[in-house]
Amino acid sequence: MPRGGRRLPQSCVDRLLGADLIVHAGDLTSLSVLRELQSYGEVVAVRGNVDDADLRAALPAVAVVGVVGARIGVLHDAGPAAGRLSRLRARFADVGAVVFGHSHQPFQERSPDGFQIFNPGSPTERRRAPAHTMGIACARPDGLRFELIVLE
Repeated sequence: MPRGGRRLPQSCVDRLLGADLIVHAGDLTSLSVLRELQSYGEVVAVRGNVDDADLRAALPAVAVVGVVGARIGVLHDAGPAAGRLSRLRARFADVGAVVFGHSHQPFQERSPDGFQIFNPGSPTERRRAPAHTMGIACARPDGLRFELIVLE
């Protein structure tokens, strides 16, 4: 989330209001932003490297959430791109997917056994990404599916 007067795009807020759960992979910046997200629905969040001291104290570095039989790991910095899938698979052996942030670059990869890693990018700080984005995860008994949403 940005500092200053910028806000989440309305198309992002509309999707958050319709979500069963909001998952944030860090860099909310402050408790006020966390409270804003919580006003839209239930939130699972981890701390990021630009979060202020109060927020860092309030959030864990890593979270695991269970939804509709799926378990999703959440962390901010997934480390270097080389070997990321296997490294996260080893670190989160009991989950089907890991959501991460830090780079603000949308990314998705799946291993042959179905394990997935997903970075939804950012709806506010796209950095070098071509667009502002967010992700949607659909958890069903037959598996977990991630979709990258390009925001207008």
